[in-house]
Amino acid sequence: MTMNNQTVISQFFLQGLLIPSEYQHPFYVLFLAMYLTTVLGNLIIIILILLDSHLHTPMYLFLSNLSFSDLCFSSVTMPKLLQNMESQDPSISYAGCLTQMYFLMVFGDMESFLLVVMAYDRYVAICYPLRYTSIMNTKLCVTLVALSWVLTVLYSMLHTLLLARLSFCEDNVIPQFFCDISAVLKLACSDVYINELMIFILGGFVIVIPFLFIVVSYVQIVSSILKVSSVHVFYKVFSTCGSHLSVVSLFYGTIIGLYLCPSANNSSVKETAMAMMYTVVTPMLNPFIYSLRNRDMKEALIRVLCKKKISL
Repeated sequence: MTMNNQTVISQFFLQGLLIPSEYQHPFYVLFLAMYLTTVLGNLIIIILILLDSHLHTPMYLFLSNLSFSDLCFSSVTMPKLLQNMESQDPSISYAGCLTQMYFLMVFGDMESFLLVVMAYDRYVAICYPLRYTSIMNTKLCVTLVALSWVLTVLYSMLHTLLLARLSFCEDNVIPQFFCDISAVLKLACSDVYINELMIFILGGFVIVIPFLFIVVSYVQIVSSILKVSSVHVFYKVFSTCGSHLSVVSLFYGTIIGLYLCPSANNSSVKETAMAMMYTVVTPMLNPFIYSLRNRDMKEALIRVLCKKKISL
């Protein structure tokens, strides 16, 4: 139905990945393996933290929520991408696009909040070790996690409702493999000033401010350990914070490069590659980063496997 040169559309078309037809099958197998690795790796971390009482600490409470967020974040985009590659049908319904966009924002923003909460946890552990248990008590940890979930749900709901009021023109091809909010807004015929204003204002609250808090936390950590000349202390701090810093670099590096520092000559291929980095690669790498560099996780895995072996 057309009205005032605008079309009420019922679906969008995802441009997807520009892969030659002869390479479609190998890439399908690759992405399927990456997705299964993401699911398995994050599930292992969640199960280990649930089963091993030694991991019932604030740090691993936050890590279990991060793993759950990563698992869901990847599951919002990858199954649809795999389905489109297999069926060669790039369409997604209007409601499906809004739903995908909503959950992408929920789990993506949740990761941002959890990373800053984990940075605060490391700051307290290193700068105030004697007061750590009293500061990072159960009530505070649960409150921080619950508040993060509430804020991300409300933030995502606001953007989804603002987007649902827009009208769209006949051009309904999204130059991405998922419903990216910035790409969808470019297709709108309605005035998107309010949408862009909210993204600018609240985007700073969700991305920039958490990132600055993480930077400040690590500045305090570095200044604290520089006062100590012990090599053992340096090694312990590095082993404690190294995994978190690696995840922060992966996540914020691609987000800032794609959304906060856009280039006029950015090609759709470059934007798709960067989006693939933070929606697919980062959730897959996080379990390896935390498990390979974390002695507690390795010991927990051994304990759980030994208990299973004894019970059998």
